[in-house]
Amino acid sequence: MSGKLLVEYIDHIALLTINNPPANTWDRESLTALIELVAALNDNRAIYSLVITGAGERYFSTGADLNMFANGDKGDAWEISTLFGQAFGALSRFRGVSIAAMNGYAVGGGLECALACDIRIAEEQIRIALPEAKVGLLPCGGGTQRLLNLAGEGWTKRLILCGEQLSAVQAQAAGIVEEVVERGQSRAQAMAMAQRVAEQSPSSVAACKALIQQSRVMLEKGLLLERERFVELFETADQTEGVSAFLEKRKPQWKNS
Repeated sequence: MSGKLLVEYIDHIALLTINNPPANTWDRESLTALIELVAALNDNRAIYSLVITGAGERYFSTGADLNMFANGDKGDAWEISTLFGQAFGALSRFRGVSIAAMNGYAVGGGLECALACDIRIAEEQIRIALPEAKVGLLPCGGGTQRLLNLAGEGWTKRLILCGEQLSAVQAQAAGIVEEVVERGQSRAQAMAMAQRVAEQSPSSVAACKALIQQSRVMLEKGLLLERERFVELFETADQTEGVSAFLEKRKPQWKNS
């Protein structure tokens, strides 16, 4: 298990804290650790729920560490996008109930992590975004597909194509989060919800969740296509310019090629 993911077991709940300062980004180590953790939790019959939050007060997670893409290598891009797909896919298929306690900014892969959970609880001060197009990339951890399922085409296009950020209240109105709570209260509310899950039969919950998600046949095809399109962007000059500009803290000069 990675130190970038901290796990605490409370009754029938696994509390997972994304712990990769300063912004709780995801990398090869933490994505691999998430895959391994979910597999272990699926085998642990004493665990009924998984609550995910971010270390600190400012960030839930800001997504991928863009240094992973700085070399522009397509092989690395495929490896990393596949890891994102495997990690958040495993999270979405967790046997029990997963709840994202969004205690800070949820951006890019950070929002995709929350989208892979069953339920999202957001604190009133947070903002969400999928800004990958600002750096010549696209959301490769399920963002184009899972957001579409939750919020519909209009909101999905506003976040991804227009680069909009949404407040917690806007995200709730769009159907992206289920509940908005006061600052500092997301973890407590998520834990209380997880405790209520424990009052249900875990076998019934697992069966019901599998049935609810049975309609996701097209989603799986879309997730694979999402990763393929992500890698194709590494053939463009805009991808190189976008990532370089971000890391160099300057405005990108797009070439549309």
